[in-house]
Amino acid sequence: MSELITAELVDLDLSAATKDAAARSLAERMVAAHRVTDLDGFLADVAAREAQMPTGLDGGIGIPHCRSEHVNAPTLAFGRSAAGIDFGAADGPADLIFLIAAPAGADDDHLTILSGLARRLMDPEFTAALRAGTDPAAVAALIRGEEPAEEPAAEEERAEDTESETAEAAGSAPFRIVAVTSCPTGIAHTCMAAESLAAAGRAEGVEVTVETQGSAGFKKLDAGVIAAADAVIWAHDVEVREKARFRGKPLVDVGVKAGINRPAELIAEARRKAERGEISAVSEVDDATGSGDGDGSGADHAHFGVRLRTYLMSGVSYMVPFVAAGGLLIALSFAIGGYEIASAKSVADHFVWGEADSWAALLNQIGSAAFAFLVPVLAGYIAYGMADRPALVPGFVGGSIALTVNAGFLGGLVAGLLAGAVVMAIQRVPVHATLRGIMPVLVIPLIASAVVGFLMFIVVGKPIASLQNALTDWLNGLSGSNAVILGVVLGLMMCFDMGGPLNKVAYAFAVGGLADPTDGSLKVMAAVMAAGMVPPLAMALATTVRKKLFTKTERENGRAAWVLGASFITEGAIPFAAADPLRVIPSVMAGGAVTGALSMAFGATLRAPHGGVFVVPLIGEPFLYLLAIAAGTLVATALVVLLKGARRAAPDPAGAAGASGSGDSRVPVAA
Repeated sequence: MSELITAELVDLDLSAATKDAAARSLAERMVAAHRVTDLDGFLADVAAREAQMPTGLDGGIGIPHCRSEHVNAPTLAFGRSAAGIDFGAADGPADLIFLIAAPAGADDDHLTILSGLARRLMDPEFTAALRAGTDPAAVAALIRGEEPAEEPAAEEERAEDTESETAEAAGSAPFRIVAVTSCPTGIAHTCMAAESLAAAGRAEGVEVTVETQGSAGFKKLDAGVIAAADAVIWAHDVEVREKARFRGKPLVDVGVKAGINRPAELIAEARRKAERGEISAVSEVDDATGSGDGDGSGADHAHFGVRLRTYLMSGVSYMVPFVAAGGLLIALSFAIGGYEIASAKSVADHFVWGEADSWAALLNQIGSAAFAFLVPVLAGYIAYGMADRPALVPGFVGGSIALTVNAGFLGGLVAGLLAGAVVMAIQRVPVHATLRGIMPVLVIPLIASAVVGFLMFIVVGKPIASLQNALTDWLNGLSGSNAVILGVVLGLMMCFDMGGPLNKVAYAFAVGGLADPTDGSLKVMAAVMAAGMVPPLAMALATTVRKKLFTKTERENGRAAWVLGASFITEGAIPFAAADPLRVIPSVMAGGAVTGALSMAFGATLRAPHGGVFVVPLIGEPFLYLLAIAAGTLVATALVVLLKGARRAAPDPAGAAGASGSGDSRVPVAA
């Protein structure tokens, strides 16, 4: 840490009264030391980071920090306030303030430095020495670690390792925990939570192995370490990446500050969950909302198909809000001004406050603007899921080119995969340390965008456009039994995992067609939404007509499921499926298949990507559409009631044994 902080970056009499003033005072020292190039720009980045989450820690510590393009070297400034400054900690103001400045492309060496500082901040003797210091140079040296504090720690860790090995040899292996810590920038909170958990584990005789995640990527825990763990702790404020690696383990899921402030409680809770045999519901699809790792390799031993689905679901999850907002605005504009409103003049040139058509045109053009991002966002975040932030630019560029060459939704999928693959390939090329800082912000986006642009314009764009046109023609030509079969398949997919990968694939297929709507794609959208409404509606109806077949909690969930089903929130049926999957899932799949088939057979169309019954006025053949939903709901309800009733009518083994001489071991079915 010799270059991280100097005496000029230490202020032992910080007079600032607010956190903004404190940050400015310390940042001015960084500017004077030629570590920060633009004071106001850097402070804006600090304020933006502070707005995400307060940076105060219990124990009188404030750690405002950020990554910024206005920082040219990893830098730490320290200030000590006699009055204390409010940084949002629960136990009051902070008197020890560390302003951490990281370049936008800070490498792993920087994270190692910050991890060392985080470890030292967990030591009461270290913070006491900071409060007692009178010489800025001595305090800077203390922060740099220029005193023999590391050796005893290393010896202690080696002793603990020896004790652990001895315990394992004696047949009493320690309780093992794997943990993930992360904060929005992946700097101080991330490292401090990791050290806090590790230290608490050492005190409790628990083996804790921590993976720190952040915007600079992460080094994954070894698959064998995860497999051997007894429990998992997530202390995070951003989505945990590659969640499926931890599937089947007891899980404690908290914010990053909990990992810093109460690690012993988290370890105790993990022990309790392990003793009770509580298993987390983490599944492979949960990775859809997280980003990929730095090298895009996915889980160490995951099948390629699993990784591919994870990448695609990442893009879909970020695309859906654009689809929902843009699609509903467009649908509302049609309800007000009719379908011809799509050809209205630009409202920037022609808008009359009192005309309904002007308002309809405004909504249509805002929705169309949102829809224009659909394919680029899909491509950008598929690439992001594969190779993190450096892949965003080539992903968006490739998606935009897909629209330019009329490759549409399929082109966006291919562009995202190409961008992610190109960035992953570039990341594997060894580079000199001096270039690492500019690689993710300049070199990788530049080279990858050029390569992806060439491939999309010259190589794959036109073939994909031809395939997209063929798919569109096929959808438009669907009729009779072909349309019904497609409706059955879509209905089964929507209801099988109720928000899982198959559900999302069917939904993505439908909304992709809305980017360039045709009669066939509008029918697909209608069938998908209708089938997705069936599971919660069926469970709501079943809990109403046969209450005694369900627990009190399920009956309460059933009341909420009416609204969820009517709103096209398929996940409303998940509590029922989790409690009784063998009866609920087949029942709702049958109902969804019936609804999907009828919707296609009736020729119902839908221009809105969401909304449930609330967008019925925008549906073609609305009465037949509602009839299809009602039919599927009744089928699913009848099946689930029948299957649950048959279970309750089955003989009780104990009762049957006791009644063996009666000649009738049947148990009455509850009414």
